Amino acid sequence: MVVGIALVGVAPTAAAAGLTYAVGPIREISASMRGQNAEVEQAVDPSGGYVYEEWIGQDWIGFARSTDGGQHFGRPVRLRDSRGGWDPAITIAPDGTVYAAFMVVRGTRSFPVVLASFDHGLSFPELSALTPARKDNWGDRDFIAAGPNHAVYLTWDYGPSSAAVKVNCPPNGSCGFSSGEFNVVMQISSDGGKTFGPMSHLSPGYPASGADSAPLLVEPSGRIDVLYQRYRITNRKTDALGRASSYFTSSTDKGRTWARPVKVGGSAGTMSPGEWWIDGALASDTAGNLYATWDTQTRRHDTGWLSYSTDHGATWSAPRRVTDRAKVPHIVQASGGAPGIAYVGWLTNRRPWGYAEFLRTFSIGGGWLDQPQRISRHFGNPAVWPGDTFGISTLSPGDVVLSWGSAIRGSHRHSEIFAAPVQLGAG
Repeated sequence: MVVGIALVGVAPTAAAAGLTYAVGPIREISASMRGQNAEVEQAVDPSGGYVYEEWIGQDWIGFARSTDGGQHFGRPVRLRDSRGGWDPAITIAPDGTVYAAFMVVRGTRSFPVVLASFDHGLSFPELSALTPARKDNWGDRDFIAAGPNHAVYLTWDYGPSSAAVKVNCPPNGSCGFSSGEFNVVMQISSDGGKTFGPMSHLSPGYPASGADSAPLLVEPSGRIDVLYQRYRITNRKTDALGRASSYFTSSTDKGRTWARPVKVGGSAGTMSPGEWWIDGALASDTAGNLYATWDTQTRRHDTGWLSYSTDHGATWSAPRRVTDRAKVPHIVQASGGAPGIAYVGWLTNRRPWGYAEFLRTFSIGGGWLDQPQRISRHFGNPAVWPGDTFGISTLSPGDVVLSWGSAIRGSHRHSEIFAAPVQLGAG
């Protein structure tokens, strides 16, 4: 097994409220892949200690796995048919099947591709291309989740016309949108990812609903939970985008019908169409409590937030502030732990030093159990894009794995992918 580059092994660090954070070896898992490596996504299989990482490489999608809970990683590989791919998404089925998805452009069509592995990520022999019927479409940001009985669910951002989409791309980030036809659509496989059914429109208002991102999860009962970001359309002739809010919906009949959308965290503010990162994430703890994270933007501040639901998303708590209010991106995501516990991470440009990965623990019964803990031990070059996402997963309560992009080595011209296990305990 190739172990990658271990940057540092960190001894247990005392945290507030009696918690300790023991950060394991930080591995540079993309070290053998030349060029830019960014925007990592992660999934874990606790039954075997498997950790899977998928990210955007120089001109392909990279993949690596760990068989010992993130202590070491094998040599990364390029996923097949991923040339020019972006927006990785990865999930594990109840039977251990690994599904790795990403977006591609082929000819005049943009669409998701789904690969399946039946040997814990050693190979991906099954491929499904969700090619739309319409030419010259817009396609972006896929999310994937697997449920019981070989069901696989995929959401993505679909627009009938790519020409209608206007993007804003800062030099050190990804791209945001100023106008266009955006819709969250879902496609479902009932045969383990071999084939996918037609698109169904999940966000109301097709063909220009203003929705562009929809993370999802499947509960053990088969219930599908979706948190989507939707921008207000300020001009119906140009499809110009205003401010955005997060909405939650769910289905108990395998996606045939959906509950009325519920706004999440409306009192915290709204999101700007100028944000270039992927905003909004959804997680669940072992008792089925749900956690939504996102960040809002004002002229002066960008702030990360958390809200939770104890009734499968019918109602949501008042938003809790996660991060500081610095005027930099706070890419916030969470992973559930024991009943009532969530581990909340974020990747941010900590001025003046650069990008860093943070983690803290939340309790429904007790609020924040600690102050933010910096997990990355080096700051990444703020002029180099680290990706729109990062990875966070729970192997077992108190045993978390994080992964992120950062440009810290050599000339700092390229981002690389780093990962580390973190054990939390009582002080």
